[in-house]
Amino acid sequence: MAKKRLPVGIESFAEIRKNNFYYVDKTALIEELLSHSGKVNLFTRPRRFGKSLNMSMLKSFFEIGCDKTLFAGLAIAQNKEICEQYMGKFPVIALSLKGVNASSFEEAKQMLIKVINREARRFQYLLDSAILTKYDKALLEKLIASDIDEGTIAFSLCELSELLHKHFAQKVIVLIDEYDVPLAKAWENGYYDAMTLLLRNLFENVLKTNEDLYFAVLTGCMRVAKESIFTGLNNFKVYSLTNVAFDEYFGFTDAEVRTMLDYYELADKYELVKAWYDGYRFGEVDVYCPWDVLCYCDDCRTNMQMEPQNYWVHTSGNELLLRFINSLGQKRQVTRLELEQLLNGDSVQKELTQELTYKEMFANADNIWSSLFMTGYLTQRGEAFGNRVNLVIPNLEIRNIITSHLLKLFQTEIVAKDGTRLNSFCEALLQGQQDEVEHLLTEYLRETISVRDTFVRKPTKENFYHGILLGVLAYKDGWSVRSNKETGAGFSDILVRVDNTDVGIVIEIKYAEENMLEAACAKALEQIEAQGYADSFADEGVSKILKYGIACNRKMCKVRVK
Repeated sequence: MAKKRLPVGIESFAEIRKNNFYYVDKTALIEELLSHSGKVNLFTRPRRFGKSLNMSMLKSFFEIGCDKTLFAGLAIAQNKEICEQYMGKFPVIALSLKGVNASSFEEAKQMLIKVINREARRFQYLLDSAILTKYDKALLEKLIASDIDEGTIAFSLCELSELLHKHFAQKVIVLIDEYDVPLAKAWENGYYDAMTLLLRNLFENVLKTNEDLYFAVLTGCMRVAKESIFTGLNNFKVYSLTNVAFDEYFGFTDAEVRTMLDYYELADKYELVKAWYDGYRFGEVDVYCPWDVLCYCDDCRTNMQMEPQNYWVHTSGNELLLRFINSLGQKRQVTRLELEQLLNGDSVQKELTQELTYKEMFANADNIWSSLFMTGYLTQRGEAFGNRVNLVIPNLEIRNIITSHLLKLFQTEIVAKDGTRLNSFCEALLQGQQDEVEHLLTEYLRETISVRDTFVRKPTKENFYHGILLGVLAYKDGWSVRSNKETGAGFSDILVRVDNTDVGIVIEIKYAEENMLEAACAKALEQIEAQGYADSFADEGVSKILKYGIACNRKMCKVRVK
């Protein structure tokens, strides 16, 4: 029997259900929203954690004229009382602001107008309403027009809700997805104050004193209440990453991932998927990134040997990481050590501020940690102490992103000052000179890390040294460096293909106690052989393959080559 298709990149609930795509049931969100929510509700989650799909699901459930068969067999259908009372009973205004992305304010304003126009056109049938007056209809025609001014923008959603309430004799539900994207783009492009004022007026009119509003839901990555966009909203509730309420409805739980893997006969990939894409903590629930799980399962359906990919990093730019580096100032060295600590599997404790303005994000190095947390680069572990939270890297994917985008920037500075030793190290590695590789790597470790950064409690201490070595090798021209590549029966730490030569290098890294370094090197070499890590080179016809076992302890290392 053919398996259901995976809805990669599909954010329409109706499309997923009508076309029989695989759907992870999050409809219990509806029941909790009706039971515990406020008048206006904001859910903040990182990108690609199902915000848009959930908003589409809410629209499909509540909107008058909805297709009730879409919910057949889903969790919410079991609550017949709620379905009878609420399903298909409300006019719904639904907008996504994720496309309001422009280099100037005028261009962004025109994009926002197009979003409003498109939503107003959904209600053109009101022009034939026997209840609305000619003045009401003239107002709707103005909202559909493409030349509306800022004053009309400010009252557009409020007036549209008034018309819908009047026609249907039922208050309106308002859904605004990715509300903060226009602010982020405005801040990046220098028209922040103008966009803030425009959105403040738009949101205040529809959310603050709107008698036609039943309730509203907004989503975004950042909580920016201090922007005064939501000034005076005493009916405003924020559900952030640290809130227990609604914690399981954004992201996939472990049980949901196991079920999906079983369905697609990928149960043997569970440990791999967990290591790469799990690790986020929302409230009291551990969750996977849905985008990653869907993409990887979809790839595995056509290639069972597919290695894990950094899917999440390609869904948008990583300007936040670059700005992080540029904002550090005198804390640059301390932050580098903290990042190395994170890469080694340890945590750093930081005071989080979850109500930052975009202007404040980079005002000091402390604020940027809050931004990295809210946007999904870091997550929480253990008990919080007020606003002080233990931050960790959630999984291998994010670890790879931080290694390639952050630690690499720090190491660029180090390598630039020490190009001679770098070239000597790479040449020794190429020639199989294990003693010289050991000597130069030990020197490098002594000068670039602190002893305390290698003291961690988790059994993945080699991750730290893995990241350091990757950073060094990445700056050698003509060397193709791959990390955690699936080869043979497992995943090698590092593979290096040297251009214009017939040489391939396999490196396996181990962490060991000081008196066990030699044994750890031997174990690493045995693992390379047993798991067939060099097979990919053999398949490419590479005749000279150097296999390195490297064992590390604090600032010491032992190197053996075979």
